[in-house]
Amino acid sequence: MRALITGITGQDGSYLADFLLEKGYEVFGMVRRSSTENFERINHIRDKVTLVQADLMDQVSMIKIIDEIRPAEVYNLAAMSFVPTSWDQPVLTGEVTALGVTRMLEAIKVVDRKVKFYQASSSEMFGKVAEVPQTERTPFYPRSPYGVAKVYGHWITVNYRESYDIFACSGILFNHESPRRGLEFVTRKVTNGAAKIKLGLASELRMGNLDSQRDWGYAKDYVEAMWLMLQQERSDSYVISSEKTRSVRHLVETAFGYLDLDWEQYVRIDPRFVRPAEVDLLLGNSAKAHQELGWHPQTSFEELVKLMVDADIALLKRQYRNG
Repeated sequence: MRALITGITGQDGSYLADFLLEKGYEVFGMVRRSSTENFERINHIRDKVTLVQADLMDQVSMIKIIDEIRPAEVYNLAAMSFVPTSWDQPVLTGEVTALGVTRMLEAIKVVDRKVKFYQASSSEMFGKVAEVPQTERTPFYPRSPYGVAKVYGHWITVNYRESYDIFACSGILFNHESPRRGLEFVTRKVTNGAAKIKLGLASELRMGNLDSQRDWGYAKDYVEAMWLMLQQERSDSYVISSEKTRSVRHLVETAFGYLDLDWEQYVRIDPRFVRPAEVDLLLGNSAKAHQELGWHPQTSFEELVKLMVDADIALLKRQYRNG
């Protein structure tokens, strides 16, 4: 089985590549031609995957990559994925995160409609939530250019599924984190910040809105759900979540508490980190995924925070030793 992963150098892409290699897949990863590409997350499997250059903003390269590789499955994980940046680059976010989905689906339509397609949808599509918890039928009300772009990507996936009989799934994944998360994301910012303070490398951590609530899970658990969606008899959309919500404040308390630190002594609220339009409460209902996919999260929130803190402590110690 051949699989193509866009965004293979990201958190989800690297974990999915690990997972598919264990399943015996031949894994291809799509990367953009860039002098700043970061392969750190896939360094341990560079000799096991094939990297190919293409760009979601270029239709010709999408058609070419599908035609040359002929994958059985395509996982579209590439996106302008950091929500605050989408406010600074809203047009580019739309080009990549929204129209990029259409270009990939169009390539599949043109080259081989038997290719199974997975689209990385997002809980950010719910935004100003219409109901709690959110299901596959909850109306979308995105609150950022990123969320708006993801809504487009989600509905164009449904459209191609229904219009061209393409096996196209959307995974509406709620927040999922790991030690491979970028430092700009709040979970990693907190665990890395707490680790720095514990090691005497920092004296404070500046944060935005501590009252925002999210449904956090472990990325390594969630990539299995992506694969399971493409193994079903018919394609559909699924909410993937931990079904529990916690505030950013609780995240901070958990990380600092694990290191025996009093967070209130170190955390400072900084208005620069407050979004123009906040998403207040995300909580997913994954009953459909439990029933139809047989998927359940394996890692608790507390376990996730601890493994992220431990990883950041180890990383900082290595960096300190290496100068």
